[in-house]
Amino acid sequence: LKVLSRIDSILRSPRAPPLIYRRSKGPLQNYMKENGQECGFEHLPPTIEMWADQLMALKDLHRSLRKLCLELVPWHTVDPQDNGESIRVEDLQFIVDAILEEIENKEKNSQAPSSPTLFAIVSHFQKLFDVNSLNGVYPRMNEVYTKLGEMTNAMRNLHVLLELDSSAPPTVVVDTVGKLCDIINDNVTKQVQQLLGTQDIHSIINKLEEHECFFPPFQALIQDLLCLLEINNLDDIVPTVRNLK
Repeated sequence: LKVLSRIDSILRSPRAPPLIYRRSKGPLQNYMKENGQECGFEHLPPTIEMWADQLMALKDLHRSLRKLCLELVPWHTVDPQDNGESIRVEDLQFIVDAILEEIENKEKNSQAPSSPTLFAIVSHFQKLFDVNSLNGVYPRMNEVYTKLGEMTNAMRNLHVLLELDSSAPPTVVVDTVGKLCDIINDNVTKQVQQLLGTQDIHSIINKLEEHECFFPPFQALIQDLLCLLEINNLDDIVPTVRNLK
């Protein structure tokens, strides 16, 4: 009776699965009632037999999972299980986790480009930047990177100097520089006109032509005077001529 009472206390424990505790009727139940005790485990033998079958199937499942693990994760070592050692659910869960981790890694790696894709990318780069050999790919990449950095810095500085928004495209920068050049050219033309005392471009051309006709003979005359008077500076011509007079 003590053994039965101990089993009954285990069955009534909160940790016990609902499957193993069930109130039942019968001679044993009536006998326990007469002695002031109650139990409900007459149905346990079929349950225990079912569990024994499940434990045997657990060994077969463990064996199958080990084979599957050797196929999918051959580098993952699974400790050999002794025949006399009982199989735990934790052992099966460990193998399943290893297989799932390998599947997740394969899914991540499947997003990486394949070798033909990488070869096509390199070939396209060689064609775009006129690279004849694979050895020249890295130097040309460095050169392109350097030039790109210089152009980026130049565009950033132009945006600041021209007071443009940083998001302005290169076409806007070019148009702004063109307009600025036009303004500068207009100012230079006006300054030349004021210097020559004329507002007519044809008059400017005439004055330049007159200069071309007058200056060469005048230069030759001055050179002859310098040689004749044996002097080197233009400022000495007049004093020298006065002394001769």
